[in-house]
Amino acid sequence: MAKHDPSANRDNFRSKWGFKLACIGSAVGMGNIWLFPSRMSQYGATFLIPYFLFVALIASTGVIGEMAFGRAAAGGPMIAFGTAAERRTGRRNWGEALGLVPVLGSLAMAIGYSVVVGWLLKYAVGAFTGTVLSRDGVDAFSALFSETASAWGNTAWQAAAMVLTLLIMAFGIASGIEKANKVMMPLFFLLFLGLAVYIATLPGASAGYRYLFVLDPAGLLDPYVWVYALGQAFFSLSIAGNGTLIYGSYLPRTEDVPRAARTVAVFDTMAALLAAIVIIPAMATAGQTLDQSGPGLLFIFLPNLFDTMPGGTIIMAVFFVAALSAGLTSLINLFEAPTATLQERLGLSRLQAVAVIGVVGLAVGLSIQGIVSDWMDVCSIYACPVGALLAAVVFFWIYGKKDCLEQVNLARRTPLGGWFYPLAKYGFCGVTVFVLILGALLGGIG
Repeated sequence: MAKHDPSANRDNFRSKWGFKLACIGSAVGMGNIWLFPSRMSQYGATFLIPYFLFVALIASTGVIGEMAFGRAAAGGPMIAFGTAAERRTGRRNWGEALGLVPVLGSLAMAIGYSVVVGWLLKYAVGAFTGTVLSRDGVDAFSALFSETASAWGNTAWQAAAMVLTLLIMAFGIASGIEKANKVMMPLFFLLFLGLAVYIATLPGASAGYRYLFVLDPAGLLDPYVWVYALGQAFFSLSIAGNGTLIYGSYLPRTEDVPRAARTVAVFDTMAALLAAIVIIPAMATAGQTLDQSGPGLLFIFLPNLFDTMPGGTIIMAVFFVAALSAGLTSLINLFEAPTATLQERLGLSRLQAVAVIGVVGLAVGLSIQGIVSDWMDVCSIYACPVGALLAAVVFFWIYGKKDCLEQVNLARRTPLGGWFYPLAKYGFCGVTVFVLILGALLGGIG
């Protein structure tokens, strides 16, 4: 008798690439654009060695685990954690309580991210209308961003970004999220590739490539190279016990999870490298070195740079449309876990769950506009690593080795080698604890 597929009656992804693009969209975000280039500028190609190693470790353990865990339970974190708890102890309650942690973490992260996506929408539209490039000099762009990021300074744009996000989510997984990612992710890569080609033709760009292609082996002795590479890889791959897990829950049993995880890691790394190849040489054309990261890079220094470049208006428009695509796909993923939880736990329809999350998200998001930086710091330092650690411990330790390997190897012609389970159980869980401790001590390592 064929096994029952618990996801058969759920709205699932309709194609393998639809699922992969959605997961790539969840991973590709602001960390790729406003943090990775600054790390590359600071440490050069040396940074890539530990970064590639950590990406390989996390993608081949944590990403696989969260995808497989979600598919096994055919539900969000509360259902997944509850299922594992019931298997081990016969009681679901304590597992479901633990599962609420990454759900709330996802909602909190989404609320903060919605503020940033509002900024992106404002700058993307402003690039086309000319209102952003009407400024003159870094101080003027800094004043514009300060006004935008102040309390209640971006209300209309943030509300518009939320409406756009919720409309996509209201159409469901296949008709909404999958279709949106099939458009926005290829658009992101296409636009950034175009920018990379254009930047390469500008005088002075070659100086920027020094930071990308010069390897200093002595730099590997610097512990901060490894610390920052770990943080970048961890957060870039969207490991938090919620987003990757919930997308995995919409995955059919015929999908090869390890292959999908590898694809996500490759394209997420490509996105980060593309951002570096665009931003670092662009700064070099103006005779500047990249010593800024975060919102200041994206909303102050780059617009000021675009203003001085030939065809700056077009370049800025292309850049912010690409960044907006990355921001929207990540925001959709972050809101999906709490939305699915309302459907699963309260029996709400898709539209009702999206509406409730939208009201809560917008109300809180508008209230934290002036403190969003601190809000996001708390989420990234504590909420994300805690959620990732809980998911890893529950799946790799509590769910059971036999069932864990069965779910991971489902639909694979050749099972993963004997290295996988101990590396995931001890290596990935240990790395996650390390990220949590270092983040708390250093105020963030991503």
